[in-house]
Order: sequence, then structure tokens, then C-alpha cells
Amino acid sequence: MLGKSAGGLYWMFRYLERSENLARLLEAGFRIALTRSTAATSEWQSVIATAGVTSGFESRHGEYNAANVVDYMLRDRENTSSVRYVTEQARTNARLVRTALTREVWEATNECWMVLNQALQRPIRERDLPEVLALIKQQSTLVRGTLYGTMLRNDIYNFARLGTFIERADNTARILDVKYYVLLPSLSHIGSSLDNVQWETILRSLSANRSYRWLNGEDINPSGIADFLILDRSMPRSLAHCVQEILSNLNNLSAQYGERKPCHDCVDKIFETLDQRTIDSILASGLHEFLKNFIYGMGELSSQIEQDYRFYS
Repeated sequence: MLGKSAGGLYWMFRYLERSENLARLLEAGFRIALTRSTAATSEWQSVIATAGVTSGFESRHGEYNAANVVDYMLRDRENTSSVRYVTEQARTNARLVRTALTREVWEATNECWMVLNQALQRPIRERDLPEVLALIKQQSTLVRGTLYGTMLRNDIYNFARLGTFIERADNTARILDVKYYVLLPSLSHIGSSLDNVQWETILRSLSANRSYRWLNGEDINPSGIADFLILDRSMPRSLAHCVQEILSNLNNLSAQYGERKPCHDCVDKIFETLDQRTIDSILASGLHEFLKNFIYGMGELSSQIEQDYRFYS
């Protein structure tokens, strides 16, 4: 496959995953802002921080509130992380690799763009926000479903899945890091009811609240939640699950192309940081440091994949 085509597939599905992640993040922020009005400003600030767009937001808005944050994260064309922007980029990349996609995947992607572009034409009223966020998640899921149900398991499929899981792993790590260490006011709150609310917010941000409770009942505690979101391979948004999928897709590419590239060594190193680890050892060495190193490692891996498979040649 041409490197440019591989890159188009990779970024098409990174952008689609990003749109869904942004919707989940805003949904959690909206829920907490409604139930804890005194923490609304901090919650909206954490949404912007998690998305990594603080400087861009502050250059355009003077206040962290629902209207400003929602508009910037959903509709602002100058925000390259807005849902409107990333959905358009996903469609643009899909057009570039149109011949590599089944008709169903292309039509689902095109429909995703048309539906969301229409839904985001005007500012979103607060009462309409849950419906719009559900629509964003639904459209992303439809594209992913058609990929899973109609595409051959070849290099095309593997590059698409790499984009999905690298974006998802990065998002989970950022939410864990920012939500807990930026939003929590001080170390004195650790173990308090506010601390437990923060961890529950993290679960909701990753649509993991019900799954966690299925396994652990009502025992909401930082160690258990961190273990679930970092090391539990049965959880589809955990770091361990995402890295396992990335490793599998890269191994498939290695087998298909008959050669091993430097990016395979990169993912092996990341996998080793998770394999055979316990959450106690991670917390003892520092969760923030662990997550910072993980995010950096994922960035290196993404760059190495782009270089090894000549995305821009």
C-alpha cells in the first residue's frame, strides 16, 4: 500500500475516534456541572485542559462556562480539535482513500459528516446538548461498525485500527492525568468524598461507569478504578487493551509485509510498561509520572509509524 493511503486511513480513524472522545468528555463535564454547580467552572476548565487546547480557548474566550466551552469544542472551525473540524478531516481523508474502503464504510463516513455538519450549524442550546452528543457518538460508532463488518482483515484494516487505538489510548491517559491531578484542588482531598466524585467522573468520561460497577459493585475507590482503566484488558478503553490491539495490528502488518520496523520495538517497550505490572507498583512510583511517560511514548510511537510506513511520501 502507498504510504499516503496508509496515512489517510490512519488519520481518518484517529479523527473519528477523537470526535467520539470529545463528545464523551463534554458529556461528563455537562453532567458534573449540572449536579455540582459550585465546581462548574473547574469542570469546564478540565474539559479544555484534557483536550489540550487551553491556549487556543483562552485566546478566544475570557470565561470558562458551558456556552463557551461547548461552542469551542463542538463548532469552532479555528479549533483543530473541535468535532466539526475533525469530522470534516475524517471525511477528507476518506475521500483520499475512497478506493480502499467498502461502499458501506464510505457512505457511513459521508453520512457522519453530513449529519454532524447540519447539527452543528448553529450554537447548541444547553437543553439540546445531550441529544447532540449522543448523535456524535452514534455516527462515529456507525462508521466503526461498518469497518468491522465489511472490511477484509488486511493492511487497510490494520492501519485503520491503529488510528483508532492510538487515539483512544492517548485520550484515556490524558483524562486520567488531567481529571485527577488538575481538577482535584489539593492533596488534602485525597480519600475524601470529593476525591471519590473525581474518580467517578473519570469513569463517566470513558463510558466505563457501568462496566466498573458490574465487576466491583459500589466500591468506588481510586486504586480499583485506576487498575480498571490502566491494566484491565477486558475494558475496551483501558491502556492495556489499546496497547494490546496496537501490538496485534502492527504484528499483522509485519507478517503481511514480511519485515519488522522500528515502530514494532516502540510498541514492545510500551507493552512492557504494562505487562505484569500491578496498580500498586504504578501508584507507588507515581501515577502522574507513569501517565506522562505513557503519553510521550504514544506520541513517539505514532511518529515512528508515520515514518516507517512513509505516510507523507
